[in-house]
Amino acid sequence: MDGFWENVLRYQRYFVTVLLGVVWNVIEPLVPLFKRPLSAIALISLMAGLLTFVALTLRAMLGLTAV
Repeated sequence: MDGFWENVLRYQRYFVTVLLGVVWNVIEPLVPLFKRPLSAIALISLMAGLLTFVALTLRAMLGLTAV
């Protein structure tokens, strides 16, 4: 049990670091698309559509509302 909590905290920091790295690598290629208005509107619409699709799919799968 020597150093147990230190190891537990180390894994949490590692998880947060990996998660931030993945988010950064996903968002970084999309940043240039926001510089042009037409592609920015398309990208925002695509993200909103994907979020709506996932939300409706999860609601239907979990039986939260009648679809």
